[in-house]
Amino acid sequence: MTEKPFLVSGRNTLIHKIRKVDLLILNGDDVPAVLVNHRGIKQYEGKIPDNKREAKMMDIELVDVTLSDVFGDEKTLIFIQTLNGKEYKIDYSKVGTPLFIKIHLDSAF
Repeated sequence: MTEKPFLVSGRNTLIHKIRKVDLLILNGDDVPAVLVNHRGIKQYEGKIPDNKREAKMMDIELVDVTLSDVFGDEKTLIFIQTLNGKEYKIDYSKVGTPLFIKIHLDSAF
C-alpha cells in the first residue's frame, strides 16, 4: 500500500504532504471541487476524473471528504494546510463569492 499524499487532522483539517501529487477535494455533488497543489489552492474548473486510476495519471489524488476514511460526511468548513506554509479556509456556505477560499493562517517561512 502506498502512502497517502495527505493527512487528516481533527474533524475538518487536511494536510497536504507530497509535492508531486495535487489533491482534488470533493465535498458532495452540489459544490465545486477544490484543487490543492504545492503553490496554493483554487477552485477546480476542469473535468473531474472518473476514477482513481485516471486521477493518478493526472498526478492528482481524489479526496472525497464524505468517505469514512476522510471525514465521513459533507462539511461546511474545511481547513487545508499546504506545502507552502499556509492554511486555507474553504467555506462552502460562501461558494461563488471571494470568501469561498481564503487564507486562514500564513506561516510561510
